[in-house]
Amino acid sequence: MLLSARNKIPARVTAVTTGEATANVELDANGVRLVASITMEAARELGLSQGSEVIAVIKASDLILAVRD
Repeated sequence: MLLSARNKIPARVTAVTTGEATANVELDANGVRLVASITMEAARELGLSQGSEVIAVIKASDLILAVRD
């Protein structure tokens, strides 16, 4: 799979919480916790379950940065 996105983070699925329309997929990206909200259809098509190896692809037009006071 080739993508133009540059923000690709390898991760492992630690949990999948399903709802009626969406699934929250918790990821461990080398010690950093990420959560992706995806459609139930996508979760089924990808066959996601605990332990699945994935690549988190982040696409955003804006990024907000903060510093501590």
